[in-house]
Amino acid sequence: MKHILIFLGLLCFSAQAQSPELTLNITNIETIKGSIEIGVFNTAHNYLKEGAAYKNYTIEVTKDTETIVIKDLPKGEYAISMYHDENSDDKCNKNFIGIPKEAYGFSNNVVPKFSAPSFEDCKFVFNESQAMAIQLRTF
Repeated sequence: MKHILIFLGLLCFSAQAQSPELTLNITNIETIKGSIEIGVFNTAHNYLKEGAAYKNYTIEVTKDTETIVIKDLPKGEYAISMYHDENSDDKCNKNFIGIPKEAYGFSNNVVPKFSAPSFEDCKFVFNESQAMAIQLRTF
């Protein structure tokens, strides 16, 4: 009986020690091709700087809504940016003044006005499993 109680105690401890899951539900995908490129940032210092994301994820587009479950993100504060790489060239294509030509989205569904949103605008606290809907937008 003592061994069973120890086993149950260890089982409960390991379940609590697991990282929470972040589920991203991405909507408003207009063309069914390419991939969604996701950057997760953990500081304002490097937010939206190319190659500076804390974590990167890719989803191949197969329908007009996609879902990704992120299981390797520790608890903390984050901001997410993403774009639909329709032509699979591994970059967010922009026009001559720097406005994205491919659909994009941010955590908190922030809609940029005259410039890219800040880390503070897009920041969210991730302490427990949660789902977040992000709608892709075009300019």
